[in-house]
Amino acid sequence: MKVRSARIESSPKLMIIPMIDIIFFLLVFFMMSTLNMIHQKALPVDLPKAMTANQMERKTTSITLLADGMIQIDETIVSKAEMKNSVMQKLQENNEMAVVLRADKLTEHGKVIEVMDTLKEVGVKKLSIAAEKKGT
Repeated sequence: MKVRSARIESSPKLMIIPMIDIIFFLLVFFMMSTLNMIHQKALPVDLPKAMTANQMERKTTSITLLADGMIQIDETIVSKAEMKNSVMQKLQENNEMAVVLRADKLTEHGKVIEVMDTLKEVGVKKLSIAAEKKGT
């Protein structure tokens, strides 16, 4: 008769379910951290609220009008003439470019109209005005 030793000899087993749990945890972590990293790079502006406000389209150029009259294209503060040249260059690269006009609610209405007129003069076909959705 063969006597077995008290020690049970078994080969190590690969537990797949805990590994799947860890992979899903890492996937969710990176998805959530990526969502928090994506934001529009612009100066903070107190936008007016509107019931019909929509999210910004992709591949747009953002023009921000600050309350003190300064103009910012994407991340660069420019003068009105520089804005016109910059938008013309961007339109040459992509003639279907959309422009989002972000104006502080304290900005004079005439300044907003001047910028809109300049954009239409340059040839911008898609122009939208940014607003925040009103809370109910």
